[in-house]
Amino acid sequence: MHKHTEESMLSVETALSKVLELVDPLEPELSSVQNTLGQVLSEDIASNISLPPFDNSAMDGYAVQSSDTSAASKTSPVLLKVVGQVSAGELPEHSVSPGTAIRIMTGAQVPKGANAIVPFEDTDENDRINNTTGISEININTPSIPNAHVRPAGQDVLRGTTVLRKGTQLRPPDISIIASIGIDKVRVIRRPIVSILSTGNELTEPGAPLSKGLIYDSNSYGLAAEVKRAGGIPQILGIAKDNIDSINHKIDQSLSSDMLISSAGVSKGDYDMVKNVLALRGKIEFWSVRMRPAKPFAFGLIKISRGKHIPHLGFPGNPVSSMVAFAQFGKAAIRKMMGFPNSNIPTVEAILEDGIENIDGRRVYARVIVTKKNGTYYARSTGYQGSNIITSMVAANGLAICPEHVNHMKAGEKVCVQMLDWEESFF
Repeated sequence: MHKHTEESMLSVETALSKVLELVDPLEPELSSVQNTLGQVLSEDIASNISLPPFDNSAMDGYAVQSSDTSAASKTSPVLLKVVGQVSAGELPEHSVSPGTAIRIMTGAQVPKGANAIVPFEDTDENDRINNTTGISEININTPSIPNAHVRPAGQDVLRGTTVLRKGTQLRPPDISIIASIGIDKVRVIRRPIVSILSTGNELTEPGAPLSKGLIYDSNSYGLAAEVKRAGGIPQILGIAKDNIDSINHKIDQSLSSDMLISSAGVSKGDYDMVKNVLALRGKIEFWSVRMRPAKPFAFGLIKISRGKHIPHLGFPGNPVSSMVAFAQFGKAAIRKMMGFPNSNIPTVEAILEDGIENIDGRRVYARVIVTKKNGTYYARSTGYQGSNIITSMVAANGLAICPEHVNHMKAGEKVCVQMLDWEESFF
């Protein structure tokens, strides 16, 4: 029985390879930098300015010529004439000559003639303010060296430097550096629009009264959230009934998107006709994968016009199955569309606190809670592992993998766990 099952199903690796083979990166778009978090650059970013663009002060204090302060001490301060003041955003109106100083704020441009900044705390400014003697003069209490507390022009970025390379996934610091060099729009690989379709006569929309024999559609909303978290733009199509006309009507609404994800209608039941309808509208590459949950996962291409198709991922109807299938295949497909070189799920090696049973030679993805104790990861089952038990995913932060050839994993064994969510406490 195991032999027949293994021969009739694809391995997870083969299925993923086929999905990624038929999914291509999307085209670039020019986008406002504030909207590009998580997207991939499609061009190098070079700076037309230096950062900082001018020498500026790293401290609140006084701009001086360091040679004037070489003999300064608390017992024998050096008295300098204060000839002006400059704040951040202002241009200095005066220059510093021997025997003079200019009061300066952090970030302000260093005046000509100055080559060092003496912080307020190394002067007698507080005494002068408290004594209302004014600050037309200032005592310097410590010597300074050339360039002390001066941020030189170009210290961060020199004009003409490439600050980010094509293929970079934009993080908050990347967006900050782009804005800091004055760029407000960049070319990035656009986000895929992903249509999401649930099928089944038993489904009704959340918010509606629940008639006898019906259940609420959870897959549309859970998968839409998964798509959004992966970087795509979800487009919920609603519910298709178990008939050809209804399914065709919903598929027609997906043809302007970049991908269709459906749930249910891909196994062997009498009303599981999604894969049959899709076979007439394109090509199904496969529809069975050697994994549990999510064995009836169909993948193919829907024909839009001559030479143009959109990929279709047909997930099982059970909510846990659809979420596990998305983790293995949907996220990777979306990330490739967005230009990512790979979409490997982060994994850890953990000690099992509960056993895992493998009853039919499929790869098992057991829902677990991963914790870290004294530097070691531990994986505890979330409870009953039925593919209809949504709470088994709600409680989980990882999927513990029992390989196809292993019939049973015991508590205390080491297991590879795919992490669905990372917590700071893990590091």
